[in-house]
Amino acid sequence: MQIAFIGLGNMGSPMAANLIKAGHRVRVFDLVESAVQALKDEGAETATSADEAVAGAEMVISMLPAGRHVKALYLGDEDGPGLLERLKGQPLIIDASTIEPDAARAVGDAAAERGYAFLDAPVSGGVGGARAGTLTFIVGGEASAFETARPVLECMGRNIFHAGGVGAGQVAKICNNMLLGILMSGTAEALALGESHGLDPAVLSDIMKQSSGGNWALNVYNPWPGVMENVPAANEYQGGFLTDLMAKDLGLAWELALKSHSPVPMGGQARNLFALHVAQGSGRLDFSSIQRLYRSETSH
Repeated sequence: MQIAFIGLGNMGSPMAANLIKAGHRVRVFDLVESAVQALKDEGAETATSADEAVAGAEMVISMLPAGRHVKALYLGDEDGPGLLERLKGQPLIIDASTIEPDAARAVGDAAAERGYAFLDAPVSGGVGGARAGTLTFIVGGEASAFETARPVLECMGRNIFHAGGVGAGQVAKICNNMLLGILMSGTAEALALGESHGLDPAVLSDIMKQSSGGNWALNVYNPWPGVMENVPAANEYQGGFLTDLMAKDLGLAWELALKSHSPVPMGGQARNLFALHVAQGSGRLDFSSIQRLYRSETSH
């Protein structure tokens, strides 16, 4: 299949590489030339614009930082019309970014008006999952479009879920990441409390993993340095899922809660904690670095 892939950041690059490994013809575009060149070295066709990338594509996949970028790509902005005005043929459009549900619906509605099928398909699993091809895709859109997309998504992910109509993928992803932020901040808090009273964080981790406090953040992504290998905490919190992105997703959850008047006291607290962590200069570190916030407060 001829696939256009737009957006080659920490997640997009390995996702596109896995499509190439699966035998698809992938033409890539990103504003960062070095990212495009790196995919060329892995066998991708390259493009110097989004228009060139989508020429002749049977499927268009985008992976962009925020809703404003997705809307600018497909709907256009002050610089000109979006891709939806210029697409040829009938490619299936998949946006794998994590954005506001309303932004996904706006693009989906505009696509439908022009006869294009659109899926919002945010992912979970981080950079490690993107590289390993084990991502979880949480998809919103028509069931027929979902079934068409499934074989391609399976080249990049292990778990593929259909959440409902357009925008449902974003709602489910936002709920998931709100819970993840709560779990990571709570895990870091418990480890810091134990350490401040003389417990070895590794021993405490083993105890909690086998007890009722066990959770994903503790079991497979421990935030305390030296406890677990091959996680960002073992590498000065480099790589992984940026604190900036967790703070963004918790902000999306907060905005979603405001619209439905839903109480999210724990989500709100996690949002404040990660916002503080970003304000202290940790935005480019993995989100498990929230542990540093607690360690600095409990060190003695």
